[in-house]
Amino acid sequence: MEIIRIDHTQVHLVAELFDKYRVFYKKESDIETGKQFLQARLDNNESVIFVAMDKENAVPVGFTQLYPTYSSVRVVKNWILNDLYVEQAYRKQGIGEQLIQTAMTFAKENHATFVQLSTAVDNYTAQSLYEQIGFKKEEPETDFYTYRINLA
Repeated sequence: MEIIRIDHTQVHLVAELFDKYRVFYKKESDIETGKQFLQARLDNNESVIFVAMDKENAVPVGFTQLYPTYSSVRVVKNWILNDLYVEQAYRKQGIGEQLIQTAMTFAKENHATFVQLSTAVDNYTAQSLYEQIGFKKEEPETDFYTYRINLA
């Protein structure tokens, strides 16, 4: 497995995975709209996307997307790990954890003080993974739990 950061010329690597991620969260499948959304994020330098590539088969099998958030008081850019998805056939192999660790390393290297994420309150598999890595759960606001890990 190889984790790569994609640029605006590589949206095709994540478009289908992004669509499956959205379907998981009960949205209609629409690969083209998702692709346009991702393209705009990367074209405008509004997000960072890492993709897990199965080197043997040269196919993308998972991804994570981070969005910046800023703290005026701390004068720092932190990161929201907004999206994380691994193909069904590749789950339980540590790929999700590798993607999260890559995102955390990226954030640390860019002087962030934390990475934050949210997941549905009924997504127990994800919650278990986040807590195993060290993310701390905050009280649910709606149908999602928010987790945060301090990097400093």
